[in-house]
Amino acid sequence: TTKMTMMTMISILPPSTRMKSAEDPNDTKNEENKNNTIHIHNHEEDPTNHHHHHPHPPTTITTTATHAKTTIHTTATTATTATTTTLHVFGNGSKPSPSQQQLSPIPKGISPFEKSLSKNIDIQAEFRKTAKRAIDAAIGDGLTKIEIEFPPLLGGSQSKSQFDDFDNIQELDKNKDWTMLLAPTFLGEPQYQNGKTWLIFPDLKECELAKDEWAGQRYREATFTTIEAVTNGSVEGGYDAPWGSNLMSGLSKLMGGEDGDAGLLGDQNALDDLDTVGDANLWLVIQPGNGGPVEDWVNCEKMALASPRTPMVVINGALDKVKGGFYPKVFFPKLAATVDRFWKKFECTFYLKPFSDKGVYGWLYRVYPEPWQVVWENVTPDKNGNAEVEYVLVDVLDERPSYAEVVSMLVNASQNKK
Repeated sequence: TTKMTMMTMISILPPSTRMKSAEDPNDTKNEENKNNTIHIHNHEEDPTNHHHHHPHPPTTITTTATHAKTTIHTTATTATTATTTTLHVFGNGSKPSPSQQQLSPIPKGISPFEKSLSKNIDIQAEFRKTAKRAIDAAIGDGLTKIEIEFPPLLGGSQSKSQFDDFDNIQELDKNKDWTMLLAPTFLGEPQYQNGKTWLIFPDLKECELAKDEWAGQRYREATFTTIEAVTNGSVEGGYDAPWGSNLMSGLSKLMGGEDGDAGLLGDQNALDDLDTVGDANLWLVIQPGNGGPVEDWVNCEKMALASPRTPMVVINGALDKVKGGFYPKVFFPKLAATVDRFWKKFECTFYLKPFSDKGVYGWLYRVYPEPWQVVWENVTPDKNGNAEVEYVLVDVLDERPSYAEVVSMLVNASQNKK
């Protein structure tokens, strides 16, 4: 059994704190910090837990910090925050089991009580690094339906947690930028070069913006396209258009006159020619359906059926809502028909979801091919009135737990701590 303690110090920020400013898409602060303090101790596992889990012990990671403008426990005289890193191992000195060794640590700075820390590190870069490793493992195992889910607004100068105000446009912009930075990590491998990696945007306007904002050659190595373009180009029966889109498309062409499309829905020139590229070896599908038309999810299934061997990586597509029956069958029959035969076959490859219910805070975390981790945030004030955040690994499970099960585990962890 292992207990890990990582000491930092941050001012307490209540979850009700609201943020009004927009995210800065150019914020690329480096979150690498080799100076963290970690203590590992022995700790008894709860024998009353009856979930199917790996023989992995509860792990505790403690984080405390002062306000971002203040530097404490620094090892250098720079203006940036630094901490001292030491690794101490206590106990019987036995080597961890393979299941213990394979668990990825939960990323630092993700707690809503760690605002000052999260604003000063690039959390999303760590997400991308972990997601790339998980995607490679999934594709290596022959998986073609891959789900990536994480909070896209965490980290950077305008970091926002689930308790802050934000809109779908901010989420979409961040998911677009996140994917644009993920794509080059694949392009060093021959099978993904020469346009074989497709960046599939939810609409033409997002594709146009991405091509304008990310103009470097390393990004143009990929193919820029949309769900509509891929579906129309490869699926019998074509694209399932959202309500009103045909009207807007017709109006745009009418206004364009002899010059063609007026570009009301985006610039058609932003689309790469799919015929010259040939078959793709990787699809990165950016936020389909989430905040947009439900037809995106329907069209994703059509795409997959047309090219079943192409790995489809869906990035923040809110698949929990789709698979969980959020959209009633009576109102969305086409979408409902895709759930069991398609969406429930997706593998959660990199998944990090916050939980806040019944007065407890925590996370459900998974990195393929590892098992699921349920992590509780033990938030307590220290003697100086600052927040002390402990990340406590309360269970490791082979099967994904339900929402109610996660909340129950977090509540039990909170009560046992007291």
